[in-house]
Amino acid sequence: MQITKQADYAIRCILYLAFNSTGRTVMIEEISRTMDIPKSFLAKILQRLNKAGIVRSVRGIKGGFLLNRELSEISLLDVITSIDGPISLNRCAVEQDQCRRACICTVHPVWTELRQNIKDYLQGITFDRLIANTDLKTPLGSKTNP
Repeated sequence: MQITKQADYAIRCILYLAFNSTGRTVMIEEISRTMDIPKSFLAKILQRLNKAGIVRSVRGIKGGFLLNRELSEISLLDVITSIDGPISLNRCAVEQDQCRRACICTVHPVWTELRQNIKDYLQGITFDRLIANTDLKTPLGSKTNP
């Protein structure tokens, strides 16, 4: 399993919003410039995060994006699956009907258990915890870091 570049960018985007959107909307240009995320790529990511209910878009002159949930209600799993879909090391652990050997395969239970362990771990890492574990005033990867 490897996190895609899109999911990595989405995590960076949520971190930026967590640090910078308190009481205000943030424009795509600001996130893109500060977090080194291509603007067109970021627009697609924000659409998916919006569809998942993680962020909310605001239209108009003072429009932009802001978080739609409390940081304690947004996990790494939420962000990753909103971008990449279900987490899996092997397709059969997600789509058992796609593998006719799932019921007799001795490795299948290993993939299934590992998948569940990864999901549980990522679900337990919320953005309030990530922010609480840093001394920075801006998110990692930001151009404004010291």
